[in-house]
Amino acid sequence: MQQHFIYFLYSKSIDRFYIGETSNLKNRLILHQKQHYKGSFTKSAKDWEIVFSKKCDSKQDALFLEKFIKRMKSKKFILKVIKNPEILDDILNNK
Repeated sequence: MQQHFIYFLYSKSIDRFYIGETSNLKNRLILHQKQHYKGSFTKSAKDWEIVFSKKCDSKQDALFLEKFIKRMKSKKFILKVIKNPEILDDILNNK
């Protein structure tokens, strides 16, 4: 089974986070920085860096967490997760 990650990118220039999932973190960051995704939010900056990543047991878990966090629409929540990643385990255990 292929490994999957949920990740948070941060751009200092626009002071914003981006949440995504991937099976290849290094390659995904390069694609975001090169603005490969034409209609993507990440096109708004060129200084994205990975500030958080978590390996998930499946693509479904990574997608579930990505959607959950995006629905929160909360920078405070993202910062909480960065400080306390176990929050994501709790979310998965209660789905």
